[in-house]
Amino acid sequence: MSLKDKLLAQRIYLLLGSLFITSLVVSNLIFQKFFYWYPLDVEVFDSKLFEISVGILPYPITFLITDLISEIYGKKRANDVVVAGIFASLFSVGIILVADSVPALEKSPINDETFKRVFSKTIIAVGSSMFAYLFAQFIDIRIYHFWKNLTKGRHLWLRNNFSTWISQFVDTLSIISLLCYFEVLPWSSFNGLLISGFLFKVLVAFFDTPFLYLGVYLFRRRFKLKVNEEIVLT
Repeated sequence: MSLKDKLLAQRIYLLLGSLFITSLVVSNLIFQKFFYWYPLDVEVFDSKLFEISVGILPYPITFLITDLISEIYGKKRANDVVVAGIFASLFSVGIILVADSVPALEKSPINDETFKRVFSKTIIAVGSSMFAYLFAQFIDIRIYHFWKNLTKGRHLWLRNNFSTWISQFVDTLSIISLLCYFEVLPWSSFNGLLISGFLFKVLVAFFDTPFLYLGVYLFRRRFKLKVNEEIVLT
Protein backbone atom coordinates (compact mmCIF):
# COMPACT_ATOMS: atom_id res chain seq x y z
CA MET A 1 0.00 0.00 0.00
CA SER A 2 1.32 3.43 -0.92
CA LEU A 3 2.01 6.15 1.65
CA LYS A 4 -0.88 8.19 0.27
CA ASP A 5 -3.30 5.29 0.79
CA LYS A 6 -2.00 4.67 4.31
CA LEU A 7 -2.56 8.30 5.25
CA LEU A 8 -6.09 8.15 3.84
CA ALA A 9 -6.79 4.93 5.74
CA GLN A 10 -5.49 6.57 8.92
CA ARG A 11 -7.78 9.58 8.47
CA ILE A 12 -10.80 7.35 7.87
CA TYR A 13 -9.94 5.34 10.98
CA LEU A 14 -9.80 8.54 13.05
CA LEU A 15 -13.14 9.65 11.60
CA LEU A 16 -14.78 6.32 12.47
CA GLY A 17 -13.28 6.51 15.95
CA SER A 18 -14.64 10.02 16.50
CA LEU A 19 -18.13 8.94 15.40
CA PHE A 20 -17.91 5.99 17.77
CA ILE A 21 -16.84 8.11 20.75
CA THR A 22 -19.46 10.79 20.04
CA SER A 23 -22.26 8.20 19.85
CA LEU A 24 -21.13 6.62 23.11
CA VAL A 25 -20.80 9.85 25.12
CA VAL A 26 -24.07 11.32 23.84
CA SER A 27 -26.00 8.13 24.65
CA ASN A 28 -24.91 8.47 28.29
CA LEU A 29 -25.95 12.13 28.47
CA ILE A 30 -29.47 11.81 27.05
CA PHE A 31 -30.56 8.48 28.55
CA GLN A 32 -33.14 9.91 31.01
CA LYS A 33 -35.63 10.79 28.27
CA PHE A 34 -37.90 7.90 27.25
CA PHE A 35 -40.09 7.56 24.18
CA TYR A 36 -42.49 5.07 22.69
CA TRP A 37 -41.89 3.74 19.19
CA TYR A 38 -45.04 1.87 18.20
CA PRO A 39 -44.84 -0.15 14.99
CA LEU A 40 -46.95 -2.71 16.90
CA ASP A 41 -49.37 -1.97 19.73
CA VAL A 42 -48.11 -4.76 22.00
CA GLU A 43 -47.49 -4.94 25.74
CA VAL A 44 -44.78 -7.05 27.35
CA PHE A 45 -44.86 -7.49 31.15
CA ASP A 46 -47.32 -4.60 31.46
CA SER A 47 -45.04 -2.32 29.47
CA LYS A 48 -45.47 -1.13 25.91
CA LEU A 49 -43.11 -2.85 23.48
CA PHE A 50 -40.38 -0.45 22.39
CA GLU A 51 -40.89 1.93 25.29
CA ILE A 52 -37.23 2.82 25.43
CA SER A 53 -34.69 5.48 26.32
CA VAL A 54 -33.49 7.90 23.66
CA GLY A 55 -29.99 6.94 24.80
CA ILE A 56 -30.41 3.70 22.89
CA LEU A 57 -30.67 5.51 19.55
CA PRO A 58 -26.97 6.27 18.96
CA TYR A 59 -25.73 3.15 20.77
CA PRO A 60 -26.16 0.59 17.94
CA ILE A 61 -24.00 2.84 15.78
CA THR A 62 -21.06 1.98 18.03
CA PHE A 63 -21.41 -1.73 17.26
CA LEU A 64 -21.68 -1.08 13.53
CA ILE A 65 -18.49 0.98 13.65
CA THR A 66 -16.53 -1.59 15.69
CA ASP A 67 -17.63 -4.33 13.27
CA LEU A 68 -16.46 -2.23 10.32
CA ILE A 69 -13.15 -1.44 12.01
CA SER A 70 -12.74 -5.12 12.97
CA GLU A 71 -13.31 -6.17 9.36
CA ILE A 72 -11.00 -3.62 7.76
CA TYR A 73 -8.41 -2.67 10.38
CA GLY A 74 -8.34 -5.75 12.60
CA LYS A 75 -9.04 -6.75 16.19
CA LYS A 76 -6.38 -4.57 17.84
CA ARG A 77 -7.59 -1.36 16.19
CA ALA A 78 -11.17 -2.14 17.21
CA ASN A 79 -10.07 -2.67 20.82
CA ASP A 80 -8.17 0.63 20.73
CA VAL A 81 -11.35 2.50 19.80
CA VAL A 82 -13.25 0.80 22.64
CA VAL A 83 -10.63 1.86 25.19
CA ALA A 84 -10.64 5.43 23.79
CA GLY A 85 -14.42 5.50 24.23
CA ILE A 86 -14.08 4.56 27.88
CA PHE A 87 -11.65 7.39 28.57
CA ALA A 88 -13.86 9.86 26.69
CA SER A 89 -16.88 8.87 28.78
CA LEU A 90 -14.96 9.19 32.05
CA PHE A 91 -13.61 12.57 30.94
CA SER A 92 -17.17 13.74 30.20
CA VAL A 93 -18.15 12.80 33.75
CA GLY A 94 -15.30 14.93 35.08
CA ILE A 95 -16.50 17.92 33.07
CA ILE A 96 -20.06 17.46 34.39
CA LEU A 97 -18.79 17.28 37.98
CA VAL A 98 -16.89 20.55 37.55
CA ALA A 99 -19.88 22.23 35.88
CA ASP A 100 -22.17 21.03 38.67
CA SER A 101 -19.87 22.42 41.38
CA VAL A 102 -20.03 25.95 39.94
CA PRO A 103 -23.07 27.89 41.24
CA ALA A 104 -25.41 29.28 38.61
CA LEU A 105 -26.16 33.00 38.35
CA GLU A 106 -29.67 34.17 39.15
CA LYS A 107 -30.14 35.24 35.53
CA SER A 108 -28.81 31.93 34.20
CA PRO A 109 -31.33 30.26 31.83
CA ILE A 110 -30.56 26.94 33.57
CA ASN A 111 -30.45 27.04 37.37
CA ASP A 112 -28.65 24.61 39.67
CA GLU A 113 -31.77 22.58 40.40
CA THR A 114 -32.54 21.98 36.73
CA PHE A 115 -28.92 21.15 35.97
CA LYS A 116 -28.79 18.62 38.79
CA ARG A 117 -32.08 17.08 37.74
CA VAL A 118 -30.78 16.48 34.22
CA PHE A 119 -27.21 15.45 34.99
CA SER A 120 -27.23 14.15 38.57
CA LYS A 121 -27.68 10.55 37.45
CA THR A 122 -25.19 10.82 34.62
CA ILE A 123 -22.37 9.52 36.83
CA ILE A 124 -24.34 6.40 37.73
CA ALA A 125 -25.41 6.01 34.12
CA VAL A 126 -21.87 6.34 32.82
CA GLY A 127 -20.54 3.95 35.47
CA SER A 128 -23.22 1.40 34.64
CA SER A 129 -22.80 1.98 30.93
CA MET A 130 -19.04 1.58 31.10
CA PHE A 131 -19.28 -1.78 32.82
CA ALA A 132 -21.91 -3.06 30.40
CA TYR A 133 -20.32 -1.42 27.38
CA LEU A 134 -16.80 -2.66 28.07
CA PHE A 135 -18.03 -6.21 28.59
CA ALA A 136 -20.34 -6.18 25.57
CA GLN A 137 -17.93 -4.53 23.13
CA PHE A 138 -15.09 -6.93 23.85
CA ILE A 139 -17.52 -9.84 23.49
CA ASP A 140 -18.69 -8.37 20.19
CA ILE A 141 -15.14 -8.04 18.87
CA ARG A 142 -14.13 -11.54 20.01
CA ILE A 143 -17.20 -13.24 18.53
CA TYR A 144 -16.85 -11.24 15.32
CA HIS A 145 -13.26 -12.41 14.81
CA PHE A 146 -14.12 -15.96 15.83
CA TRP A 147 -16.65 -16.18 12.99
CA LYS A 148 -14.36 -14.26 10.64
CA ASN A 149 -11.54 -16.75 11.16
CA LEU A 150 -13.90 -19.73 11.03
CA THR A 151 -15.45 -18.65 7.72
CA LYS A 152 -12.13 -17.32 6.35
CA GLY A 153 -13.60 -13.87 5.77
CA ARG A 154 -16.80 -15.04 4.07
CA HIS A 155 -20.43 -14.68 5.22
CA LEU A 156 -20.12 -11.13 6.54
CA TRP A 157 -23.83 -11.06 7.52
CA LEU A 158 -23.30 -14.03 9.84
CA ARG A 159 -20.57 -12.54 12.01
CA ASN A 160 -22.13 -9.08 11.97
CA ASN A 161 -25.51 -10.23 13.28
CA PHE A 162 -24.44 -13.01 15.62
CA SER A 163 -21.73 -10.96 17.31
CA THR A 164 -24.03 -7.94 17.68
CA TRP A 165 -27.06 -9.89 18.93
CA ILE A 166 -25.14 -11.66 21.68
CA SER A 167 -23.17 -8.60 22.77
CA GLN A 168 -26.27 -6.37 22.69
CA PHE A 169 -28.16 -8.78 24.94
CA VAL A 170 -25.26 -8.75 27.40
CA ASP A 171 -25.13 -4.95 27.21
CA THR A 172 -28.89 -4.48 27.67
CA LEU A 173 -29.12 -6.97 30.55
CA SER A 174 -26.11 -5.49 32.35
CA ILE A 175 -27.01 -1.83 32.10
CA ILE A 176 -30.70 -2.22 32.98
CA SER A 177 -29.79 -4.42 35.95
CA LEU A 178 -27.32 -1.82 37.24
CA LEU A 179 -29.67 1.13 36.69
CA CYS A 180 -32.45 -0.70 38.54
CA TYR A 181 -30.04 -1.66 41.33
CA PHE A 182 -29.03 1.99 41.82
CA GLU A 183 -32.71 2.99 41.69
CA VAL A 184 -32.31 5.07 38.56
CA LEU A 185 -35.06 2.89 37.06
CA PRO A 186 -37.78 0.93 38.92
CA TRP A 187 -37.49 -2.86 39.07
CA SER A 188 -41.09 -3.08 37.88
CA SER A 189 -39.88 -1.88 34.47
CA PHE A 190 -36.98 -4.35 34.25
CA ASN A 191 -38.55 -7.09 32.10
CA GLY A 192 -40.26 -4.71 29.71
CA LEU A 193 -37.16 -2.55 29.22
CA LEU A 194 -34.93 -5.60 28.76
CA ILE A 195 -37.10 -7.13 26.05
CA SER A 196 -37.85 -3.81 24.34
CA GLY A 197 -34.22 -2.69 24.40
CA PHE A 198 -32.85 -5.99 23.12
CA LEU A 199 -35.44 -6.42 20.35
CA PHE A 200 -34.88 -2.84 19.21
CA LYS A 201 -31.13 -3.45 18.99
CA VAL A 202 -31.69 -6.73 17.12
CA LEU A 203 -33.81 -4.91 14.55
CA VAL A 204 -31.19 -2.18 14.19
CA ALA A 205 -28.44 -4.80 13.77
CA PHE A 206 -30.49 -6.51 11.08
CA PHE A 207 -31.14 -3.31 9.17
CA ASP A 208 -27.57 -2.03 9.47
CA THR A 209 -26.14 -5.14 7.77
CA PRO A 210 -26.47 -3.60 4.25
CA PHE A 211 -24.57 -0.53 5.49
CA LEU A 212 -21.76 -2.77 6.75
CA TYR A 213 -21.65 -4.55 3.39
CA LEU A 214 -21.51 -1.17 1.64
CA GLY A 215 -18.73 0.08 3.91
CA VAL A 216 -16.65 -3.08 3.46
CA TYR A 217 -17.21 -2.99 -0.32
CA LEU A 218 -16.05 0.63 -0.57
CA PHE A 219 -12.98 -0.06 1.54
CA ARG A 220 -12.00 -3.14 -0.46
CA ARG A 221 -12.53 -1.35 -3.75
CA ARG A 222 -10.62 1.80 -2.75
CA PHE A 223 -7.68 0.04 -1.10
CA LYS A 224 -7.72 -3.08 -3.32
CA LEU A 225 -8.17 -5.47 -0.39
CA LYS A 226 -8.77 -9.17 -0.82
CA VAL A 227 -11.36 -11.08 1.22
CA ASN A 228 -10.15 -11.36 4.84
CA GLU A 229 -7.29 -8.90 4.17
CA GLU A 230 -6.85 -6.07 6.69
CA ILE A 231 -5.22 -2.66 6.51
CA VAL A 232 -2.08 -2.40 8.61
CA LEU A 233 -1.53 1.21 9.69
CA THR A 234 1.86 0.80 11.38
